Amino acid sequence: MCLKDAATAVRENAHAPYSKFKVGAAVRSASGVVYAGCNVENASFPEGTCAEAGAIAAMVAAGETELTEVYVIADCPEPIPPCGGCRQRLKEFGASDVPVTMATIAGKERSSTIGELLPGSFDADFFEQG
Repeated sequence: MCLKDAATAVRENAHAPYSKFKVGAAVRSASGVVYAGCNVENASFPEGTCAEAGAIAAMVAAGETELTEVYVIADCPEPIPPCGGCRQRLKEFGASDVPVTMATIAGKERSSTIGELLPGSFDADFFEQG
């Protein structure tokens, strides 16, 4: 399955009654399976869930823990980058060189990697005791 198609389709299911800002995300796992998620807003801001978090949760719920590619799409003038929290979530499940495509529904795309989006990231290595 194409990440762009999965993210674009799931974006339509976003629950965004307050901001009207629908976001779709899809991740490809190490096994090649595509998992998708959309943002889900809550009247108690900021208690909603980001699209990237939803896609990662679907992947983990299926028993997978490694992502190899990410695609995020929204209806905005420029490609949408993941928020800070989602950058950390992506880092938890993907290597620094994992490609991240950020897109608009109008067709603009920008590519990056998890490492470029979150330089100097915090990870489990900091928990290692010497």
